[in-house]
This record gives sequence, structure tokens and C-alpha cells, in this order.
Amino acid sequence: MKYIVTLIFISACLAQSKQDKQNQKDQKYTKDANVVKNIVESSKSKKKDGEICELPKNDAELRKLLSPEQYKITKENGTEKPFDNKYWDNKHPGIYVDVISNEALFSSKDKFDSGSGWPSFTKPIKQERIVEKQDVSHGMSRVEVRSSKADSHLGHVFNDGPTGSTGLRYCINSASLKFIPLEKMEEMGFDKFLNLFDQKDWEKAHKSPYKN
Repeated sequence: MKYIVTLIFISACLAQSKQDKQNQKDQKYTKDANVVKNIVESSKSKKKDGEICELPKNDAELRKLLSPEQYKITKENGTEKPFDNKYWDNKHPGIYVDVISNEALFSSKDKFDSGSGWPSFTKPIKQERIVEKQDVSHGMSRVEVRSSKADSHLGHVFNDGPTGSTGLRYCINSASLKFIPLEKMEEMGFDKFLNLFDQKDWEKAHKSPYKN
């Protein structure tokens, strides 16, 4: 009888030992899986997004970020000189973002030569990124356009755009914008907009890289 009890005890110990080893194995697997999961999630979270930009907390910070002309135009509704601004004649493929927030606003695919001397577009990248307001300043009745995130004054929109498109002309101040050339978009975190461009755009970008 004592022999049988001993066998039962040994069997129970062996079974418990086996179970303990299995539990340790399961715990190690779970730990390893969690480590991999954390690495993947960390990698995703570290992926650069060029549009993520902390807005200036106050006017003093904003003035440090912008040049006097940029401040006058974006925050005091100023207007730069036609044919004497940075992007009016820019034909390089890429996107135009808000100079304050980095919010992508316009694409070179929608840019056209309006003859006005200011960058002109038929439409924004996404309509919800533009806010329209009635403007009756200077004895005129116009529709002002502002960026939705930073509330930057961009320019005005008119109904004299090219036929066959939207029929609109978004007349925008260069000083309200920052240009991101196609070949730099992924590096600067704007890769989600690469699908706006085709092979011809890439060939053009590589043939003549953008010079700031």
C-alpha cells in the first residue's frame, strides 16, 4: 500500500512539473509575442507624418516662426505683389502646405497659369481643409479662403477658373504656403499624398530636381 501511495505521489509530482514547464513556456511565448507587438506598434507610432505640427501657443511664438511678410499675409489678411512671389511660376510637381500648420492644401496637379501673378489652383487637395468667408473689404465683394487648421489667410476664390475643370480659381499668396517637392514628400512625411502623382510627374521631378 505504501508503495502504491509513493507511486501516486511521484506521478503527481511529475505531472505538476510538466505543467509548470508548460506554463513557463506559455508565459515566455506570450512575453515574446508582446515584445514583437510593442516593437511593431512603436515602429508605426514613430512613422513620420509631416502634417503633425504643434501650432504656436501665442502670437509671440507665431512671429518667431514667420517672416514679417508671412505674418502680415496669414494673420492680417495681407496680399503680396503679383509676379514677385515665390511660387507663382513654380511648375515642379509636389504639394503646397500651410506655412504654419503643415496641413496639405493644394497639389501641383491642380495648379495652372492664370496670368494673375499669384499661384492659382482649380481646387484644394481636400475641400474640408479650406474655409470660405465673405470678404467685403476694399469696396469689393469676394470670397476669402483660409486654412481650417491654422486659420491662415490664404487668398480668395473666383469663378473664372479654366473650363473643363471646377471652373474655380483659388488665387493664393505664396507667403501662406510652403512647397514640398514630389521627390522629398516621403522623406518629409507626406507619403500619403503620393498617389496624387503619376509616372510622368516622377520623371519630371528626377529630370530637374527642385531648387529651393
